[in-house]
Amino acid sequence: MGEPLLEVRDLHVTFHTEDGVVRAVNGVSFDVSEGETLGIVGESGSGKSVTMMSVMRLILDPNAQFTGEVIYKGRDLMKLSKRTIREVRGAEIAMIFQDPMTSLNPVYRVGWQIAEQIRAHEQVSAHAARVRAIELLASVGIPNPEQRVDDYPHQFSGGMRQRVMIALALSCSPSLLIADEPTTALDVTIQAQILRLIKKLREEFGSAIVLITHDMGVVADVADRVAVMYAGRLVEQGTKHEIFNDPQHPYTWGLLGSIARLDGPRPRRLATIPGTPPSLLSLPDGCAFAQRCACRFERCFTELPPLLSRDTLLSRDPMPNGHLDACHLTSAEKRAHRAASLAKERT
Repeated sequence: MGEPLLEVRDLHVTFHTEDGVVRAVNGVSFDVSEGETLGIVGESGSGKSVTMMSVMRLILDPNAQFTGEVIYKGRDLMKLSKRTIREVRGAEIAMIFQDPMTSLNPVYRVGWQIAEQIRAHEQVSAHAARVRAIELLASVGIPNPEQRVDDYPHQFSGGMRQRVMIALALSCSPSLLIADEPTTALDVTIQAQILRLIKKLREEFGSAIVLITHDMGVVADVADRVAVMYAGRLVEQGTKHEIFNDPQHPYTWGLLGSIARLDGPRPRRLATIPGTPPSLLSLPDGCAFAQRCACRFERCFTELPPLLSRDTLLSRDPMPNGHLDACHLTSAEKRAHRAASLAKERT
C-alpha cells in the first residue's frame, strides 16, 4: 500500500444526554493508505458509523464533543472551518450512506442531484455537469442513463438507488470513499453486484475505501485490512488474512463463528455470542467484552487491555504496527482457547 491518506489518532466522541455521558467512540486510531480498502466491522452500536461520520464532520449535535486528530493529506480535519470542510466533503472525501431513499432528495431528479454536487465543487456549466451525471450513471450500471437521469428516486428500485448513491459519491473523483453498510437492505444477488461494482470502481478511480459493515462475508470479499470494533473501541486490527486465519480476540472469534462455512462438516447450529453489548453510558473499568467472553478472568474486569501487537507486548506506542489486538490472554492461552472454540463449533 502507499502512504497513509487518512490518519485517525486517539479519536473520542461523547454525547451529553439527560441520562449521562455516552462514550460512543473511545480512543480509536487507524490509518487508511492510498488505494486501500479498510473494512470496519462490529455489531450495531459499536461505533463504526459514528467514527466515520466524525471524520467527515457530519455530526452537528450541539451536545457532541470531539477530541483527537483526523489527518487527511497533512491537514487536521477537526480544526478546519465549516466552509473549508464543506470543500473537502464530496470533492476529497465522499460517503455512500446506508439508506439511499432517505439520503436522496425525493423531490429532485437524480441527475440534478448529481450535477448539483459537481457544480458545487467544479467550475463547469450545467450542460457539462449533466453530461457527467449521465456518464456516471452508465458507469455504475444504470440502463438507459440518458432517460433515467431525469427520473426521481422513487422510480428506482433499492439496488438502483444504491447505484445512484455510488454515482453521486464518485461524481468528483474523491480520494477516499466511505461506504456505510452499502448492501444491508439488498438481496444477495444485488449485494454481490454492488460489491463487484465497488471493487471495479476502486480499480478505475484509484480511491481508497472504508467499508463499514457487520457482515464478515462482505469484508472477506472486498477488504485488504480489517478493524474490529466493540463498544466504541478497536479490539483487533490486521490484514484480511490475519483476521480470518489467525484471529486473536475472542470477540473476533465470535463474529467468525457466526458465519456458516462450506469447507468443513455441517455444524449442528451456528455459534452465537451470548449476552448483549454494554451500555455506552456506563462502560466497565476493564474489558467491555468481559461479561460475554468465555475466556475471561479476574484481570479482565479491572484493567482495560491496550491495543497492541503480540510482537511488541512491552510497547506503549499509541499506533504500533502489525496485527493488533486488545486482550489480556497470552499467545499460548489464545491458541488453546481458539482450538477449543473451533472444536466446539464442529460438534
